[in-house]
Amino acid sequence: MSASTMTSASVASQRVTVRGGAQGIALRRAATAPLRAMRTKAASLSVVAAAPMTRNDVTELIVFNRMKKGVTWASLAEACGRSLPWVTSALLGQHQMTKEMAEIAGKMLDLPEDAIMLLQFAPYKGSLPTSVPTDPLIYRFYEMVAVYGTTYKEMIHEEFGDGIMSAIDFDMDFSREENDKGDRVKIVLTGKYLTYREF
Repeated sequence: MSASTMTSASVASQRVTVRGGAQGIALRRAATAPLRAMRTKAASLSVVAAAPMTRNDVTELIVFNRMKKGVTWASLAEACGRSLPWVTSALLGQHQMTKEMAEIAGKMLDLPEDAIMLLQFAPYKGSLPTSVPTDPLIYRFYEMVAVYGTTYKEMIHEEFGDGIMSAIDFDMDFSREENDKGDRVKIVLTGKYLTYREF
C-alpha cells in the first residue's frame, strides 16, 4: 500500500472516529427519524384502534346503521316487545335493555358484540348537549314547559296535592292523528303521582 493510500485511509478512519461521537449519533438519529416517526404513528394508531367503545359511540352507530339498513324504530320496538317511545329512547342511550332485547336490536342493526354489551348496562341519562336545546323540534317541548310549566304545576297540585308526576313510573304513547287541516302529532304522557312525605 502506498503512502498516499495509507494517508487517505488514516484520514477516513479519523472521520469515522469523529462521526462515531456526538456528530455520528446525530447523523444516525437523523437517518432513522422517518422510521421512528412511522413506528410512533403506527403505535398511536394502534392505541386509537384499541380504545374501548363508549355508549355515545354505540348511539351514533345505531343511528347510522338504522338509516343505512332502512330499519324503522317501529320495527325495532315490535321485535323487542316494548313500546315505540321506550325502545327508541333505549337505543338512543337513555335506558338499559335486557340481554334478549339487546341481541335482537344488535342483529337487526348489525352491531358488534361490544355495542350489544353496552346496551345492557345502565346509562348516564340526559341526551342533550346543552341545557337549552337548539334543535327546532326539541326546542318546541322546551317552549311548552316554559309557557305551560306553571300551569301543569297548578293543575297537578289542585287535583292531587303537594307532589310530583313521576318520570320513572311513567309511560308515553305516540301516534299520528289525521286532520283535514293537516295531520297532528299526538303524545300522551302518564306518570304516577308521588306526594311529598311528612317527617
